[in-house]
Amino acid sequence: MDMTTNRATVLIIGAGLSGIGVACRLRREFPDRDFAILERREAIGGTWDLFRYPGIRSDSDMFSFGYEFRPWDELKVLADGASIREYVAATAAEYGVDRAIHHGLKVLAADWSSERREWTVTALREATGESETWTCSFLVTCTGYYDHDRGHLPDFPGIESFEGVRIHPQQWPEDFDHAGRKVVVIGSGATAVTLVPAMAGTAEHVTMLQRSPSYVFSLPSIDRITAVQRAFLPHGLVHRMTRARNIRMQRVLFRTARRFPGAVRRLLLAGVRRRVGKDFDMAHFSPRYDPWDERLCAVPDGDLFTALRSGRASVVTDTIETFTPTGIRLASGRELAADVVVTATGLELQALGGARISVDGEVRDLHEVCTYKSVMLEGIPNLAWVFGYTNASWTLKVDLAAAYLVRLLRHLDTIGRTVAVPVDRGANATGDGVVDSLSSGYIQRAKHVMPRQGRDFPWRMVMDYKHDRKVLLSDPVDDGVLEFPA
Repeated sequence: MDMTTNRATVLIIGAGLSGIGVACRLRREFPDRDFAILERREAIGGTWDLFRYPGIRSDSDMFSFGYEFRPWDELKVLADGASIREYVAATAAEYGVDRAIHHGLKVLAADWSSERREWTVTALREATGESETWTCSFLVTCTGYYDHDRGHLPDFPGIESFEGVRIHPQQWPEDFDHAGRKVVVIGSGATAVTLVPAMAGTAEHVTMLQRSPSYVFSLPSIDRITAVQRAFLPHGLVHRMTRARNIRMQRVLFRTARRFPGAVRRLLLAGVRRRVGKDFDMAHFSPRYDPWDERLCAVPDGDLFTALRSGRASVVTDTIETFTPTGIRLASGRELAADVVVTATGLELQALGGARISVDGEVRDLHEVCTYKSVMLEGIPNLAWVFGYTNASWTLKVDLAAAYLVRLLRHLDTIGRTVAVPVDRGANATGDGVVDSLSSGYIQRAKHVMPRQGRDFPWRMVMDYKHDRKVLLSDPVDDGVLEFPA
């Protein structure tokens, strides 16, 4: 039964990096407009509160990963998870949006009523099993794109026979001690390349077992250019300069990789060779795919390569034949002894945090709709879908989406309307998903849950910051595609 019914003009789902960013933007631009945030967890931070595995850090530079309106003030380039969590929480407190968060609520469903011109949102208070009903004029989903309840675990033969400790990074045990143990980390993505050097310091040995390699490159842990500039220039100006520089570098790298994949591949592999030495088998860092077919893995100061050179860690490229009571037997016949196996095997994706979305009682399958300007969804009124970049810092897109939401709400106020809905009159939908350009396993597994790509803009998600800045910040809100029913 319903425990209570609540009302907010704008309702935000999620108090992670995205939700707090949108909420702070709304508080700055509409100080008198009421909004609320529903958050399933008991703390702010989303991803950065959930993941607690050793070494967790950003894989984007913090000057572009931090909010545009609240500069990241440290010189650390790839920040650790605790620092990011503290940054998000401090931002929420500074703008007072932490007082608008309702914790412990899992959103189950949202239904738009054309008659009442409002959303009715059903949420479960997981601690008590009771439900709450919220109504709002505008719904903003900031739930990320993966299932917080479970990570992806392939069906490994014999896995139940393993007598050691098996951990998925998404459910890392509190205070787990791996010191003196033989550790095998299965995976080659951002999580694996973070875990290996972090665990190698105290483990007996850490082996990164990968089915196929990823592109890994080293970044300085400290931005020394910014450090020098701060000695002579105001911090605000230096932040803007650093942020602009890093955004430009991201775009140049991505575009160059798409246009000249062979040259970028050689550059990346040469960087690895310098770090690991001439005797290292480069097959372990030579992917079969082109750069940026999957996201690149950044490591600060080459810490992964340092661990490999020291002998505290190693890389094995092979496939698993079966788990055994004492480790893993590979297809090559080799046995890897293990006290601890970490399955850094990826994420399970879901849209809207698993909530069911309906319009006038008719459930909408997100895979059957296109995104509009990559912020709203075709045929669904007064809903903002906040989804960051996969080829650059996630938050760059969050900032743009929040700014566009402000423009849209101001436009509705100006024209005296309350409803905005994107309408596709040209059957633009294709069979491609919005992030199909990446071949990562977790992306491919999400094809059936993520919205579709359209043939042409505004129904096509382009993942291009320069393009999106123009479209979302400058182009007219009333573009002939977005309708405003009387």
